Amino acid sequence: MACLLIVEDDVDLGEGIGFAFSADGYVTDLAVSIRDGRRMLAGGGYDCVILDCNLPDGSGFDFCRAIRAESDVPVLMLTARDTELDEVMALELGVDDFMTKPFSVAVLKARVKRLVMRRDGGQAVQSNGIRVDLRECRVFRDGGEVLLSKVEYKLLLFFLENRNQVLSKEQILEYVWDSSGRFVDENTVSVNIRRLRSKIEENPDSPSCIKTVHGLGYIWKEN
Repeated sequence: MACLLIVEDDVDLGEGIGFAFSADGYVTDLAVSIRDGRRMLAGGGYDCVILDCNLPDGSGFDFCRAIRAESDVPVLMLTARDTELDEVMALELGVDDFMTKPFSVAVLKARVKRLVMRRDGGQAVQSNGIRVDLRECRVFRDGGEVLLSKVEYKLLLFFLENRNQVLSKEQILEYVWDSSGRFVDENTVSVNIRRLRSKIEENPDSPSCIKTVHGLGYIWKEN
């Protein structure tokens, strides 16, 4: 059972995030300041930290720097400031992932799940005869390797991490492309899903894995 530390001074938001993850079986703790976060982290045992950028007693960037001096626990940073400079600074400090507010809870869950899996040493995800080697970022279908583009690989991984759940085009855009959906439109999703189907489906014209849910989005249907 994974344990998350949420460092967020907006109590309602922090509790909402905690509730969403608790429903999936995670154990969550909420810190509303860097001071609280330091105290909780000192006890150890966390599998991931969800860290707000702006806190009442300092910057999330400074806190991340302190975390990295002592621990390799995965850190996902949340910020209301949608600037490239913030993202670059966060990644240079050792943040494992970065999302801007407002954000999709489904996308946040998928990203945290991926970070926790990597920490736990998870090396593969598989479904319906498709196997993804997370360590080498390679995809296999019925034993043979399937060559995917970077976008197709991320798209496939998002589906596998959320199998049997309907994913909207907006959620897919946010996860696979830019965090705010910039530079692409909804047509980009359908085009890339069509390309992915052509590589992993036995019959792309009648897909059995990635199904369209009209008016809602797409779903990976596990057989």
